[in-house]
Amino acid sequence: MTQSTNRIFDEIGRLMNDAAGAAQGVKREVDTVFRNQAERILRDLDLVKREEFDAVKDMARLAREENEALKVRIAALEAKVTGSSGG
Repeated sequence: MTQSTNRIFDEIGRLMNDAAGAAQGVKREVDTVFRNQAERILRDLDLVKREEFDAVKDMARLAREENEALKVRIAALEAKVTGSSGG
C-alpha cells in the first residue's frame, strides 16, 4: 500500500511539473505574440524616434533665435533709414 501511495504521489508530482511547464510555455508564447503585435502597431503608427524629435526641436529653437536676431537687425536698419531720410 505504501509503495502504491508513493507511486500515486510521484505521478501527481510529475503531472504538476508537466502542467507548470506547459503553463510557462503558454505564457512565453502569449508574451511573444503580444510583443510582436505591439511592435507591429507601433510601426504602423509611424512614430518619431526621440533622437529625431530632439534634433528637430533644436533646429526649431535655433531658427526662432535667428528669426529674433533678424527682427532686431531689420528694426535697426529701418530706424536708420527713417532717421536719415527724415532729416
